[in-house]
Amino acid sequence: MPSTKLRVASVPYLVGRPVDEGLAAEAGIEFTRAVPARLARGLRDGSLDVALVSSIELFRLPGASYLDGPCIAGESRVSSVQVFLRKSVLEVKSLALDPASRTSVVLSQIVWPGKRPALVEVPEGTDPRSVAADAWLRIGDAALREHLEPGSPPVFNPSEAWRERTGLPFVFALWVARPGVELEPWAAAFARSRALGRARMDALAREAAELWRVAPETTRHYLFTECLYEPGARLRPALLAFRDAAAELGLAPASVAPRGVPVTSSAPVRA
Repeated sequence: MPSTKLRVASVPYLVGRPVDEGLAAEAGIEFTRAVPARLARGLRDGSLDVALVSSIELFRLPGASYLDGPCIAGESRVSSVQVFLRKSVLEVKSLALDPASRTSVVLSQIVWPGKRPALVEVPEGTDPRSVAADAWLRIGDAALREHLEPGSPPVFNPSEAWRERTGLPFVFALWVARPGVELEPWAAAFARSRALGRARMDALAREAAELWRVAPETTRHYLFTECLYEPGARLRPALLAFRDAAAELGLAPASVAPRGVPVTSSAPVRA
């Protein structure tokens, strides 16, 4: 294993725990958490080596590579990425953006039915719901919890629309390494992390349900049914389909084909 520390960061959301559990205890890894927008900045400015970052950043960071294995994806509807509606989706003319988001902003533009709305940038730390717009995009635990609230407004779910359009899962985030960082020596550590996270998914669902005061079956359905952590051979086709769709809107370069580093799922769990 390399002698230098690998600076790794993940998202501060429940959805990330099944793939980052245990990384903080891995020898040689310096582990932190931050929202997706900050993770992207960290890879760009060199303050991070590897991050569970928004998938669009894989195509915006020349020379980046990724772990071809555990990631955050969804087969269809994923309740932690939602567009909350004040009007019917076809009447929406303005969309306030979650300042933490990257990939979901692009995805929403790709799959939006009818004319795409004007995007309203929201300052970091501001609740997008507080902005005067016809709809607001929210991601992470806040989106999931808001959707579960009594009287929550109707939603448009971007990943569900993606599945209907492409037949593919949607990849929200994956382990991306900045240019110059070799992932191969660290692959086993990420495999162990996923194995530990897989073993603890029931416990993670229970902990979240207690913290949020919701029914345990709600968080369990989210983690076990909505979220997809091991797309296998579908990961790369799903990523490239997203790249191509984003490129059509001028939101990503069409020619980037990042290198994937295989990660086996058979590594033993290290407690």
